[in-house]
Amino acid sequence: MAFRRRRTPGPDGDAPSPPPDAYLTALVMLSRREWSTAQLRDRLRHRGCPEEQIDDALARLREQRSLDDARVARAAAHLETSIRRRGPARVRQRLRSMGLADDLIDGAISEAFREVDVNARLDEALTRRLRGQAPATLDDRTRHRLIRALVQQGFPLDGVLKRLGR
Repeated sequence: MAFRRRRTPGPDGDAPSPPPDAYLTALVMLSRREWSTAQLRDRLRHRGCPEEQIDDALARLREQRSLDDARVARAAAHLETSIRRRGPARVRQRLRSMGLADDLIDGAISEAFREVDVNARLDEALTRRLRGQAPATLDDRTRHRLIRALVQQGFPLDGVLKRLGR
């Protein structure tokens, strides 16, 4: 998403445009997708909204339940587990990058993985990456690449090594 910058006075002396209204800008942004409080605060700052307006707008949006970090955490965890098929570590990393609190992250991850068997998900990812090839036939370089890819996808290293026979 491209951000618009405030116009600075040009050589002909025209005045800069006033800063955007933080509440209205936040509402427009929230109408397009869910944002965490930290993400929304950063984007409003970047757009040039005054800090006191940002604080008031965020408080008002939380009061109206238009802004809810717990809801954002649950939705993002669901997206990462169900759609992108990530492991718990990768989901945690994604939620942290959104500026969410650790207690919200823990709750969202436990809820998202309540019905997901991490071991079965790891087996699916391994099968998909092996493309019918037996793990014993992999050379060291390919094995290391596979291990790295699965760990980056958020699966525990000990589970990956166990499945690859090491």
